[in-house]
Amino acid sequence: MATPVGPRPDVIVIGAGLAGLACAADLTAGGLAVHLLEASDAVGGRMRTDRRDGFLLDRGFQVFNTSYPQVKKRLTLRDLRLHPFTPGVLVQTGAGRTARVRFTDPTRSPRSAGDLLPGRLASGRDLMALGVLSARDMFGPVSAIRRRPDRTTLTELADAGISDELVRTLFLPFLSGVFLEDELETSSRFFHLVWRSMLRGTLCLPAAGIGAVPAALAAGLPPRTLSLDTPVHSLTDDGVLGEDGSERPAPTVVVATGPEKAAQLLPGLSVPPTRTVTTYYHVSGVPPLREPTLLVDSRRRFLNTVVLSEVAPACAPAGYSLVSTSVLGPDAPGREAQTRRDLAEVHATDTASWDLLATCTVPGALPAMPPPWPLSRSSRIGPGRYVCGDHRATGSVQGALASGARAAREVLADRG
Repeated sequence: MATPVGPRPDVIVIGAGLAGLACAADLTAGGLAVHLLEASDAVGGRMRTDRRDGFLLDRGFQVFNTSYPQVKKRLTLRDLRLHPFTPGVLVQTGAGRTARVRFTDPTRSPRSAGDLLPGRLASGRDLMALGVLSARDMFGPVSAIRRRPDRTTLTELADAGISDELVRTLFLPFLSGVFLEDELETSSRFFHLVWRSMLRGTLCLPAAGIGAVPAALAAGLPPRTLSLDTPVHSLTDDGVLGEDGSERPAPTVVVATGPEKAAQLLPGLSVPPTRTVTTYYHVSGVPPLREPTLLVDSRRRFLNTVVLSEVAPACAPAGYSLVSTSVLGPDAPGREAQTRRDLAEVHATDTASWDLLATCTVPGALPAMPPPWPLSRSSRIGPGRYVCGDHRATGSVQGALASGARAAREVLADRG
């Protein structure tokens, strides 16, 4: 644990998730003395990786997108030793391995272009509409997305000429795992930003797990900036009060926690409801899918499943396969057993011998983002009080980092 010492800081930042790390980095770069206080034993917030019995387990299934502007600005990607997913998804349309359709970006995998022939997954009309939508998102400016009317993603897809059949077969099962909701009621502006980022970037996993991302950000902070195991009870007129009763004075405080804790520390703060997801980690002796590809289910029995050890081999010891399967909402009695049966049908294999290594439920995994959803909000709450996090921008790595950056800009501007 790094404990700040020395004179009273200019700013206290509460929470060492991505938003807090970005905010602290930019404030220190601006010449301010910063203390970053984190309640848990490591940085990252929801972006954590645990080691168990030789396996690397992210706290819920997560991916890393290389196209985000904040990622390019703050991280040296080669240092993360990134392992890419296949540029596309498998869509399970029935039982067994033969009831799958591959949806692939033909610009990245020309050999798979035949999978997009009309009639296999989509009609010619759907493919034309999808091509127009994708080209506009990939090559158009982000400012154009911000100017568009905001409505639900479901309405947006319909107005773009995407048929109900393709929405049910592809977009609903795939985007449910992105938005953590199964009605496509999420902001269409956010959908376009997500679609753009996937077209322009590569979905990867760091060799050491998703926790390597916040760890790399923390490594760039000046010495004695970060304090772990330092939960904050409340804000005071002069700074913050720790759970241990200690007082830490500072003229400026930035709350960079999740929405629930932020509302506790800043009474009256309006925060959105959140989405919950549960991920089951199973261990198999033989990989049920021998490729680093995300598989989604058109029947929506689960959000997605992937053999993580096919993506990043270091996720599992030699001779073992690590299978990640996510479902919407919290765990419940019998749910893992049903998921295991569903996976047996999907992969046409016996899953009874699979070991359940871990069940990871992440409450508040993402903010709910119904339209109209502001893609960015001011961090200013009151004199010397600021707030940042993905719930103040978009539920993504980019949103969290950008919100922290905005808070730092506003603090520096207000301090002159």
